[in-house]
Amino acid sequence: MAAASAPTVPGVRAVTLDGGGIPLSGLLALPTQPVPRAVVVALHGAGMSAGYFDSRALPGQSLLTLGAELGFAVLALDRPGYGASAAALPEGLDLVGQSAVLRAALACFARRHETGAGFFLLAHSNGGRLALSVAADGLEAEPLGVDVCGLGRHFAVEPERLPGSGAGGPGEWRRHWGALRLYPPDAFRLGQELVRPVPVVEARETRRWPRMYPAVAARVRVPVRFTFAEQEQWWRTDEAALVELLAPLTRAPAEVVRQPDAGHNVSLGWAARAYHLRALAFLEERLLARNAVRPGIPKTLTQT
Repeated sequence: MAAASAPTVPGVRAVTLDGGGIPLSGLLALPTQPVPRAVVVALHGAGMSAGYFDSRALPGQSLLTLGAELGFAVLALDRPGYGASAAALPEGLDLVGQSAVLRAALACFARRHETGAGFFLLAHSNGGRLALSVAADGLEAEPLGVDVCGLGRHFAVEPERLPGSGAGGPGEWRRHWGALRLYPPDAFRLGQELVRPVPVVEARETRRWPRMYPAVAARVRVPVRFTFAEQEQWWRTDEAALVELLAPLTRAPAEVVRQPDAGHNVSLGWAARAYHLRALAFLEERLLARNAVRPGIPKTLTQT
């Protein structure tokens, strides 16, 4: 008898959701089973788009295909002010407005699709502000957890040099990447197709994030995992800064980990699969915790 072939994963497809009258475009990958184990909601950073999580520079780099192979639905969305919503929101939205649109879009998704155990928020850079805000404000059902890569509390540069400020000098783009050896050759060519303008309102509000963060973090009640690339250059990652990052999360178990051999754009680099596997392992732990009585998880600084 011939060995049974491995199940194939359906391809990534484009979707548009109703975010309370604002269209949110994105990419969706579904597992082979009719009910996914959970839904991973992936939110890109400033000046990027949903395709950030579907890199094809190297087989195995796409979060969407990896997540679907492991039984999850993966929904990568163009945040409000990007993609299909850019025409309706030419200057973008502040964090409160983005959160409202995203919550409405996820409610729309839940009406159309099975969601399994619920939503898990995975975000890169400025998308992490939105993920934490949504977790703080709540969904119809609390998210399983939040995984944020490339977002801190204290800037490592002057605010005037942040993306969208218009003040970046020659070579400033290297802060997004770190050493070029950390990326497959095609990553830079394909990455250019993902770049989008940073909405004015978002760029202006990002400068205030260090002051906004404590109030947002204090309302988060679900586990949070922060990842910083080895060559992170936008955010401070020294011990004191990390302690201050975790301190306001008084109601949420939280941890910080390092991703070796990576720059800020982790999901476009050689380390993409390693990072995605670790993030999905964090989700696996959240699913395990739902089915077991466990003591509270302390805040830890894990240097790996």
